Amino acid sequence: MARYKLHCFAESGNAYKAALMLNLSSADWQPVWVDFFNQAHKSDEYLQLNSLGEVPVLETEDGNFSQSGVILDHLADRLDCFKGKNEVDKREVLRWLFFDNHKFTSYLATLRFMRHFGKTGETEVVKFLHGRVTGSFSTVENHLQERDFIVGSYPTIADISMCGYLFFLDEAQIDLASYPAIAAWLERIKTLPGWQHPYDLMPRSAVS
Repeated sequence: MARYKLHCFAESGNAYKAALMLNLSSADWQPVWVDFFNQAHKSDEYLQLNSLGEVPVLETEDGNFSQSGVILDHLADRLDCFKGKNEVDKREVLRWLFFDNHKFTSYLATLRFMRHFGKTGETEVVKFLHGRVTGSFSTVENHLQERDFIVGSYPTIADISMCGYLFFLDEAQIDLASYPAIAAWLERIKTLPGWQHPYDLMPRSAVS
């Protein structure tokens, strides 16, 4: 039996963050597919794993963990990798995790869902989200001008968190041509041993 079980589905960028961390860390893990598009995450059985009814959930010997940032923090501690090397860097990792959840993943994930899965067309809400996404991309583009990774010269869970939805940019209809530093950063992430695209790393749903 695997040490870690990750309840996930391949279309989820948040689940990908946890799956990628596990794979990059060479952890003993297995994916457990959640039929998200048929509301499996709202079933009584799933709600016993996570009362929030969200994906992912990581089952471990220490208990069950939800919320991608919490999962990444737990794994960085337990597996002793991809964390800040000193107190200053640890705070910087947290700063970018919070930025990701509030201003990066939040807007990008919703934009991608509306354009790719919801097929809403270019509504006013979609236009608003697109503006928010390009604004946050500009912030990250500027930040990466002078460093290889989010917290400097080495990858951390900040990188793993922030790249979670960036391998779905075709579905979000975001062109990286205007963001060469982000594009180069993603290429560096792809060279890390154990990197795989989310659609190769986790079970995929039929809808996509």
